[in-house]
Amino acid sequence: MKRRFLFIVLFAAALFSLSAARPPTHAQDDFTRLILGEIMDGQNSPVEGVEIIARTGDEVIGETRSQPDGTFILHLEEDDFESLTLDFRRAHFAEQSIDLFPQEIAQIHKGGTVTLTPLTLTRKIGPVFWIVTAIFVAMLAVIAAGRLHNTLAALLGMSVIFAISYLGHPLSENLFIFEFERSLNYVDWNVIFLIMGMMIVIAVVERTGIFQWLAFQSYKFSGGRIWLLLIILMFVTGIASAFLDNVTTMLLMTPITIQIAIALGMNPLALLMPEVFASNVVGISTLVGTPTNILIGSYGNISFSDFLINLTPGVLLSMAGLIGYSLYIYRKDYRSAGEIPKKMLERLEERGKITAPANLKKAGWVGLGMILLFVFGEHIHLLPSVTALIGATALMVWIKPDIEEMIEAVDWTTLVFFISLFVVVGAVQEVGLISIIADGIGKMVGENLTLAMILIIWLGGILSTIVANIPFTAAMLPVIGFLTATIPGAESKVLFYCLSVGSAMGGNGSLIGASANLVTAGISERAGYTISYLYFLKKGFPALIITLTIATVWLLIRF
Repeated sequence: MKRRFLFIVLFAAALFSLSAARPPTHAQDDFTRLILGEIMDGQNSPVEGVEIIARTGDEVIGETRSQPDGTFILHLEEDDFESLTLDFRRAHFAEQSIDLFPQEIAQIHKGGTVTLTPLTLTRKIGPVFWIVTAIFVAMLAVIAAGRLHNTLAALLGMSVIFAISYLGHPLSENLFIFEFERSLNYVDWNVIFLIMGMMIVIAVVERTGIFQWLAFQSYKFSGGRIWLLLIILMFVTGIASAFLDNVTTMLLMTPITIQIAIALGMNPLALLMPEVFASNVVGISTLVGTPTNILIGSYGNISFSDFLINLTPGVLLSMAGLIGYSLYIYRKDYRSAGEIPKKMLERLEERGKITAPANLKKAGWVGLGMILLFVFGEHIHLLPSVTALIGATALMVWIKPDIEEMIEAVDWTTLVFFISLFVVVGAVQEVGLISIIADGIGKMVGENLTLAMILIIWLGGILSTIVANIPFTAAMLPVIGFLTATIPGAESKVLFYCLSVGSAMGGNGSLIGASANLVTAGISERAGYTISYLYFLKKGFPALIITLTIATVWLLIRF
């Protein structure tokens, strides 16, 4: 019942957000005595919600607000005035006023329309700026330290932000951040519903036993040659991660990989670590392969085929580097491996059977249709979230599973994490921290696209070893948007691809770098094989250096 209620709340919130974003309409008699204008910030991004007040002396004769694209239409209620002043007010910006020229006033007296030159508002750094910055940094620190669950940490950050906005604002205007309605504008509902739809599809697929079958067939195909088994398992994990969530892939692959490794008499970590490396790297080749790509694709309007074409060659080259690295660092484990005893092999074969072949066939047809819509849907402006929901619904109608079970399979904890994270990052963006970071990076790289590419790739890679890559990516998106609009040549969206590569491959640098790492470590620990933070750092950081170097070279060649 609770999950059903949350499901309804998500739909209602999305609809409310869409309706709240609609610009107001004007009556027919408002198309006289108009003042038109556009309001931007220091990064030439439109500023929404600016209150524009027209006054002659102390008498107010017109009010309006700027729209999401920064434009406004101000209708004056009278034209009997000799002077006119426009006041521009918005939280977190310095108040600004301009006086209209006599010729502009004369134009209004004739019932005409005046179009102002674009106005740039200046950011105001007040107490609430430092408060929101502290909340954001504290949230990242709590997530990195593992003191609280990621979702609880993000939920706590969002709650504190709302508490300050609503409880602190009556005490001081300087403690206002934003209203609840405004916060919903920062939630990317395309991401939320894309993840939800894919989770339902994955829930159907994983119940067919396909992953267990693939893992066992990998061993049979390798003929007991461990080096070949490693390569096959890495590619199976990587390809699965390109179309499924990395966390789900590792949830399904880890248990049977541990069983195969134990049967071979070798340390399971010698197979698990390369698998999770492959999952984080190969997942970036598609829109739905990693949560960070879902965020990037939605924000940067990058399609499924765009990711596939621009990143797959670099991913394959990085994968080759990973295979060579894994074969080298675990060479002693592979040499010591034996053969699986006949009885254990029979047991693994029994567990590696496809349990629902009819459902698997249906899921295959639906999956093929979804891939086609992901690739070609951009030509009809079909959002990925709509494709995911259509696919999930079609699959459930065709297979007719227990609908309660399918809704239960949706990881609502992850969805709440994303919603809370969007709000926290939105608050950071609202008070101007993102603008300051964007301005700083912009001054550092100037108009040098190559320098910007290298900086974004390696900044993302290194910081993702300290901060979980999802909140890092969410915070960096507005920065990348600004750099894309200001650096010559960046209109190819190459910096978004650089962010994708840096944040995802950076997940291999440390245990907390990606959610798939933590899931794999948790399952492995329950089986008696601990993956500590230092162990992951020792094995993973060189993998990060190798893959980021290869990917950097590819992106520089490609763009």
